Amino acid sequence: MIKTERVLHLRGCRGRRVRVVREHYLRTRVPCCSCLCQADCENDGKLLPGDLTHYVVPDAAVVVDYLEILEFRELQGIIFTQTACQALHSKGRRHYNRLRNLVRDPRHDCVLFANEFQEYSYCPREKGESQEKWQTRCVYSAAVWYYNHLAGMMNIVMITEDPEAIAQYSSLTSGVYVISVQDYLQSFWSDLQAAHELYSSISQALQEQGGEDGEKEYAEHLPAEVLEAGIKSGRYIQGTLDVSKHRPQNDAFIRTKNISNKNTDLLLNALVYGRKNRNRAMHGDEVVVELFPKNEWRGKVTALTQGQGDEKSGEDSESAPIPTGRVVGILQRNWRDYVVTFPQRDGTQSQSRNSQRILAIPWDHRIPKIRISTQQADTLQDHRVVVRVDSWESTSLYPNGHSVRVLGRAGELETEVQTVLIENCIHVLPFSDAQLREMPVNSPEKPWSVDPSEVAQRRDLRESHLVFSIDPRGCEDVDDTLSVRSLANGRLELGVHIADVTHFVKEGSLTDLEARLRATTYYLADRRYDMLPAVLSADLCSLLQGVDRYAMSVLWELDAQSLEVQEVWYGRTLIRSSYQLHYELAQALLNGEQAEVPELTNLGLKEKDAKLAQLTQALEMLTHIARHLRAKRDRGGALELEGVEVRAQLDEERNITALVPRQPLEVHETVAECMIYANHWVARKIQEAFPNQALLRRHPPPREELFSQLVDTAKARGFTICTRTNKTLANSLDRAVDPQDPLVNRLLRMMATVAMSQALYFSTGTQPQDQYYHYGLALDYYTHFTSPIRRYADIMVHRLLTAALDIERGVVSSKALASNKEVEEMAEHINSKNRAAQKAQLLSTTLFQCLFFKERDPQTDQCCVADAVIYSIRDNGVLVFIPEYGVKGAVYLKNKEGLVVAAGQDGSCEWQSGTVRKYPDHITTTSSCGTSTFRLFDHITVRISVHSSTCHGDCLNLEVISNKPHRSAASQQPSSRGHRQLVQEVVRQNEEALALEKTAQRPKLSKEEREFRQSRTPSLYSVLEEIRELALMDLEMVSPLSASTA
Repeated sequence: MIKTERVLHLRGCRGRRVRVVREHYLRTRVPCCSCLCQADCENDGKLLPGDLTHYVVPDAAVVVDYLEILEFRELQGIIFTQTACQALHSKGRRHYNRLRNLVRDPRHDCVLFANEFQEYSYCPREKGESQEKWQTRCVYSAAVWYYNHLAGMMNIVMITEDPEAIAQYSSLTSGVYVISVQDYLQSFWSDLQAAHELYSSISQALQEQGGEDGEKEYAEHLPAEVLEAGIKSGRYIQGTLDVSKHRPQNDAFIRTKNISNKNTDLLLNALVYGRKNRNRAMHGDEVVVELFPKNEWRGKVTALTQGQGDEKSGEDSESAPIPTGRVVGILQRNWRDYVVTFPQRDGTQSQSRNSQRILAIPWDHRIPKIRISTQQADTLQDHRVVVRVDSWESTSLYPNGHSVRVLGRAGELETEVQTVLIENCIHVLPFSDAQLREMPVNSPEKPWSVDPSEVAQRRDLRESHLVFSIDPRGCEDVDDTLSVRSLANGRLELGVHIADVTHFVKEGSLTDLEARLRATTYYLADRRYDMLPAVLSADLCSLLQGVDRYAMSVLWELDAQSLEVQEVWYGRTLIRSSYQLHYELAQALLNGEQAEVPELTNLGLKEKDAKLAQLTQALEMLTHIARHLRAKRDRGGALELEGVEVRAQLDEERNITALVPRQPLEVHETVAECMIYANHWVARKIQEAFPNQALLRRHPPPREELFSQLVDTAKARGFTICTRTNKTLANSLDRAVDPQDPLVNRLLRMMATVAMSQALYFSTGTQPQDQYYHYGLALDYYTHFTSPIRRYADIMVHRLLTAALDIERGVVSSKALASNKEVEEMAEHINSKNRAAQKAQLLSTTLFQCLFFKERDPQTDQCCVADAVIYSIRDNGVLVFIPEYGVKGAVYLKNKEGLVVAAGQDGSCEWQSGTVRKYPDHITTTSSCGTSTFRLFDHITVRISVHSSTCHGDCLNLEVISNKPHRSAASQQPSSRGHRQLVQEVVRQNEEALALEKTAQRPKLSKEEREFRQSRTPSLYSVLEEIRELALMDLEMVSPLSASTA
């Protein structure tokens, strides 16, 4: 080891330059991370393969500017030097973390080389040498060292954008080639068209940088040390910028987790009004805000705006001024991939000979226009394009960015679906060959069978237990089964058996890493994206009828009279499900109706009757136990909330044929109660074994002010809602029933759902024990254990439970458990992905609703006329719920021209001059025809049309056409006719459009093919059933999908 010194010139707190001398140690043995190493380097972890034609070493400037290209998985054998890594770190923590994650990802053939600690590759900076020249020299020295270290067995290609470096180094060392990025792509990756297009886009963006000279449009951000001092002193507040989706031009709010300053007048939310005061901050950025004096504070607008229909009412009702300020600094950018549309040219866009600068319009209203330099401006008009933001200088009104890839023409179904995914940061490529090679084989030629060694280690329940599953019709990925029986000792035994996914998905494997990245299965209106490969999710991990499967089981021995738990057993089992029931069939058996059980079809009459009686008895026993469990939770204050309940209907070929309202059955609650019970007991077990690193799920109590709309709305109907505790809230909702209109109670429960806070995963070491409580379920401990096929959190819990059982048996595990910090980081990742899945599912449903109504004439088509119920009053209109379609939206009673809705004697409505006046429980319009009144819970008739936008997503527009109910008798029983036609009609229209496009042979844009989809005809046993279960039983959907403001 050799000790040297590095001289650094730093700037002190007062602005003075300080000369700092630091010790720097050089070593002869630094890991090279190559499998060709002949020097016995201590290479732990990922190694570069030896069967490549070359290794590539990017220059520091290439890593800083072209990291996106180096992220292509096709590019292999990349060596990132320490010098380049430090250069990227100076660009920002976000970019640095991106490189770290890339190096850690085993799916990418790239490593990090500590060249500045290697004695023979280290280059001290010479006097007068620029930093850029020194960095290039360091990277070249590292490239030469690699060639010599590997004894010339591997050629080394250094890529740089410095023409002087190419001229200087290209012929110095045989076997080390120095070329430009463009030459490298053309020479080695000529077929990788996406990389070539991305290089062109980034190069154009880099050339345009610095071209915005002139007057400053925004104030400069304050230095980091000033921001830090201001936050500590209480002068500034920090938080996340949340731009209003209803008024993005003016309103943005600062969301803070905790208020650490001493100003007790501050609320959790502060207003930033206008784009100038945002000072180049974008939605999601971590910012620092300076508050204005109180006399400059503003209030929130409560009038309806276009597209409004689902927001937190606690903020809506606030009309008093709130803290208002301006952004003075940005702590962390939260830029992501944005979908934009290139508008039609209007002649005002700047244009050069080789490129044109376009102000692209983001699909998300909350994002400002992004300036893009492109050579395909004319070709890409009215197309959706993925872009990334590069910079936003104070001299520019808009941020600068570059295009990444083209999605397709705006308005096409596949383009819009991909837009939904990208806008929610969902990137799901098909499973790679390497991942699929990890999967077990199950084919007619080589059928899978249980391992005898596993049989010896597991509790065999195949002959002793009647195991069955109850799922939605058409379910293929069955991850939970049930059993119940009477024991010889007079007790009852209840069993929940969950697919043992962790047997097949080993921790740290490629499949595990991909599942961890996805975190959940994503359900859209016409497809799904699985968390696990189909050989597991729909086959070997699916607890199908009549086949042997591995399971993780929880068995309770219950007292036959009190049903109290006497003993509980956890462990790995071997099961064979006897029946694969769907909900409707199970309910029919419970009701004593004649129903055909497929598994009994070929049996003799006597045997069939005996087995049917055995199955029915088991279902009745299971229902009896579930009623007891539910009653026990009800006594503790469990809530029964309401969501917009829609499920997918499939045909025999697994195609979606309809979106139909879900009909609630008791068997739904029976299965859910058993799953909740298993989750609760597993949570107790892993928390007891690992008090500081167990993954649990908590549901914090909601803020009282968010219940204001619920309380006021119920009061208008004569009901009193007490929200002090979950128990008083549950009791109040149970009493708030109108015998004349069952939708009243349903709407009140929906309002309670919206007011709820989000249920979250967490590590037990990060929260005090009194914060473990699950408010909605009224349980002190809760986690997710019962769906490991579609939730990565359940896989983590299975591993924790296995580790706890190993400790009980005295088995020493060779692999250390994740630390509290690691579990918490993973919990935050899963929470983020769950929110993205919920948003994508909602946007997908809205997309199909809009596509369904878009081709219909709202003036003549009766599908566009529906009954709606008023559930909220606003300054210029009302919010309504349409039970037939499960739609919530705004109905204006005063339009932009100042006209108001006037109702005639027959209830028909028209626009006339007049005034509108809002009251707590109703709103009136006054015109020459008299006064019309619209009260809470009134049924009115609305016409549904589509507000189309080329650049943004379409949205439904609701217009009142009568202040009387529409087909009042039918409105109480929502018809599924519209849902049944919806998906069929949209898919048919899309197929016709594609056929016309093929006939016209329109030239295709490069790389427009979409490879996201994994299930063109998905085995969707539910589209929204998944979300429905979470909404009703676990409050996954209880909070709004975004913190919208009125």
